[in-house]
Amino acid sequence: MGGVRQRRVLLRILSDITASVRGRFTSVGWRLVEIVILPTAAEVGRAAAAKIAHRIARHPETVLGLATGSSPLAIYAELAARREAGLDVGRVSGFALDEYVGLPTSHPQSYASVIRTTVTEPLGLDPARVHVPDGLADDIEAACAAYEAAIADAGGVDVQILGIGANGHIGFNEPTSSFQSRTRIKTLAPRTRQDNARFFDSLDEVPTHCVTQGLGTILEARELLLVAQGEAKADAVAAAVEGPFASVVPASVLQWHRSATVILDEAAASKLRLAEYYRYTYEHKPPFQRWD
Repeated sequence: MGGVRQRRVLLRILSDITASVRGRFTSVGWRLVEIVILPTAAEVGRAAAAKIAHRIARHPETVLGLATGSSPLAIYAELAARREAGLDVGRVSGFALDEYVGLPTSHPQSYASVIRTTVTEPLGLDPARVHVPDGLADDIEAACAAYEAAIADAGGVDVQILGIGANGHIGFNEPTSSFQSRTRIKTLAPRTRQDNARFFDSLDEVPTHCVTQGLGTILEARELLLVAQGEAKADAVAAAVEGPFASVVPASVLQWHRSATVILDEAAASKLRLAEYYRYTYEHKPPFQRWD
């Protein structure tokens, strides 16, 4: 009898999961992750900026989620050029994905400094509208909760810009991060610290901890826009968009989002099994769906 009861409980759980998944597919306008493959890294930056600018033109008070690292730099440079050409970004707000713990904001590699020099100043954004997690707070947990509240008070993030780590992380959500996680302190993986050492004088200078928006926080953005360039990202990209939905590849959470776009150069797309299909679908997009 015990075995029968256990099977019934399991069947109920599976039924609930199936109903939940069916609801996600039918009630929120679900579509597959859109994969865009372009010849060069420069074209990745231009295309991603075009998508963001298209939204800003229609919604001047757009709230951007701001990634750091090398992947989004071309996006910010292109948006700055579009601003010089007349794009109005005066009412745009931004929330950075993450920040190192213990690194002074005056340090050139603090993300407060990086966001200021690569986003706020080149785009002429109001500094009061650009927010970065507090990695120096005496009470980190309270600061994380306050950051979540600030995002909510701004109406949520409209377009979350993302890069991807070689181990599949987004933000600083390392492998096995919970898909429901919120802004919190995290320990950086050794691979992540090694990859980021190029921004510092030595590996020893790379902080061990960070504050990062959680995967649950990221999922609440209205659109996700991930960019990746270079062969070093190819395995992570393939695992994220063609592999299983699994916490060991945090970026696979894009598969669960209602509106996610991944823009890649040829090198970053080199491990995708369905690359030709992605090229075909992008080339044949209906005009009303295009943003390039």
